[in-house]
Amino acid sequence: MTKLIAIINVIAWAGFWAFGYIALTSNDLTANQLTVAALLAFAGLVMGVLAYMKLVRASEASGYAKRSSQLDAEARNRAQEQWGK
Repeated sequence: MTKLIAIINVIAWAGFWAFGYIALTSNDLTANQLTVAALLAFAGLVMGVLAYMKLVRASEASGYAKRSSQLDAEARNRAQEQWGK
């Protein structure tokens, strides 16, 4: 499953860069074509970020990457209770 997400990630980022470049640099696009290129670039950005975050979570869960240093909910609540004291 992670390989599929990685492929989606690569395709999404490629779409973001390709359609973003087209939207920003092309001089002879109609308004509709420019809108479609910008929407496709935005869709690539969103899908790329979501796929990347899914890959990060999967790599942390599998032990391939070390866990982030975020506190769990219980430790965070204890720290917030002691904050004003």
